[in-house]
Amino acid sequence: MKDKIIIALDFDNLDVAKKLIDDLNDAIFFKVGLLPFLKFGNEIISYLKSKDKKIFLDLKFKDIPNTIYWAVKSSLKYSPDFLTIHLTGGAEMIKKSIEASKTKNNLTILGVTILTSLSRNDLIDIGVELSVEDTVLKLCELGLKNGLKSFVCSPLEIESIRKRFGKDITLVTPGIRPHWSEKGDQKRIFTPKMAIQKGADFLVIGRPITQNKNPLKAFKLILQEIEKS
Repeated sequence: MKDKIIIALDFDNLDVAKKLIDDLNDAIFFKVGLLPFLKFGNEIISYLKSKDKKIFLDLKFKDIPNTIYWAVKSSLKYSPDFLTIHLTGGAEMIKKSIEASKTKNNLTILGVTILTSLSRNDLIDIGVELSVEDTVLKLCELGLKNGLKSFVCSPLEIESIRKRFGKDITLVTPGIRPHWSEKGDQKRIFTPKMAIQKGADFLVIGRPITQNKNPLKAFKLILQEIEKS
């Protein structure tokens, strides 16, 4: 189950990030989001590659279709395993991202649905009248219609997505908090065991591991919990 846990490297210090990667020698998959990517860029990615780690480049692209085509193309030089786009960019943008990714066979384009930090009230504030669940399902449907088969969703939507679209899609789930960790700014969360039982394929976990006094111990505790599920 080690490759099912994706460690979120949300650091603004390269040495701290490198030390964590070294300390988590058992971990396989790491997420590089906007903060470390903009601050360290190729340095952190090169370090992960030198350690034979898988890379989730989480930049959440959203722009006009042609811009996203070239953004995805430009990202290929980093050889990520996962790369995110926002499904709210629309059908043509989704198609262009897939088209741009085709020269890298093992790259998975992930469609981001609704951020785990957002609630129903947040959607209302931006003019979305549907519930969070219905919005997520509509965005997944849009992705599937345009060639996408992998999605990022909160754990609360896993079950409804599986019921509607089946098992032949990949679900990557942030908003994971073990029962012994703080909730933080996540609003739609599950424990690792609950998320796996509902049908998550990958779990994105940051602070419960990275800000723990003993990150490797925290990682192993989560592994044990999942393996018992």
